[in-house]
Amino acid sequence: MRSLALLTFLPLAAFADAVDVSLTPKAQLGQGYPAVNVRILEPVVGIRLNLKRSDGKDVEVKSGGKVGQTKVLELFQPEGKFGYSGELTVNFANGSTSSMPLQFDAELWGPLHMKMKDGDIDVAGRKLTLTIDRPVSKVHLTVLMDTGRTAYDNDVPFNGEAAGTPLTLTWPEASGRVMKITVRPYDTAEFFTGVELYPWSIDIPHEEVNFDSGKFDIRPEEAPKLDASYKKIAEAVERYGHLAELKLYLAGHTDSVGPKDSNRTLSLNRAKSLGAFLRKKGLKIPLFYEGFGEEALLVATPDETDEIRNRRAEYIIAVEPPKVTGGSWVPKWNRL
Repeated sequence: MRSLALLTFLPLAAFADAVDVSLTPKAQLGQGYPAVNVRILEPVVGIRLNLKRSDGKDVEVKSGGKVGQTKVLELFQPEGKFGYSGELTVNFANGSTSSMPLQFDAELWGPLHMKMKDGDIDVAGRKLTLTIDRPVSKVHLTVLMDTGRTAYDNDVPFNGEAAGTPLTLTWPEASGRVMKITVRPYDTAEFFTGVELYPWSIDIPHEEVNFDSGKFDIRPEEAPKLDASYKKIAEAVERYGHLAELKLYLAGHTDSVGPKDSNRTLSLNRAKSLGAFLRKKGLKIPLFYEGFGEEALLVATPDETDEIRNRRAEYIIAVEPPKVTGGSWVPKWNRL
């Protein structure tokens, strides 16, 4: 709470010994209102707040209370910033009355909203851009690397830039890859919102598992390949798992021979089979799979082209669903 600046005081000593007045000048919509707070130090029979709001509305709030209580006289105003002027009057139990002239500003705001579009985060360039829907005072930026080192953790000051103004933040170069970015913008009323971003991911190098044509069962002679992949995945989880909640994403792909729908179903089932093997092997982290069919060809080919490099799988460890390049089809990751 912020103390009120008392413009005049009658009688000063008596009022100061009887009540303590402070202001809650800011509130968030849905979590209360700005308020004048009166802590009662001597017996009173009534408290009355009479104010004129800057939009012309008259405001009157009445209360009472016992010694030791703090009465919160809420100002039920619309969203925004308003000025108030008027007086607080206290009727004491001994029959005397004192008043205090008041003049202050109070603010009520809804939740702060932030926007970041695709392409607004440039990890390689060590910068990001965002907007908020109110004037901005600062943005707190934290960048954590996968080495465990914090590359940046500080406030970036702004000067009340208007709502919707693009705000660009940068951070210094550091060893490792960016694991987590925390962004917390503050408006000029010091309300804030925030988001945690995890642009980090790693592809696990592996030897491709060969399936029989049109099948998705894993042949026994292919198991050593998955054993080797499991070991690499476990090593990555051991190395990075203390920094974030890691997940494994398995993406299955085919070449362009055959119907698209059939290829997608086949690649989905093969990815699921790979995941089931790894889970049975002992993988504990959350596991998701998806079949892309021929929607994300590694090597661009005409339709009905037998290209072995397109018959593949991806083993991706990440925190958030990874972006798989290719086509306009939006994948739906399935949890195993």
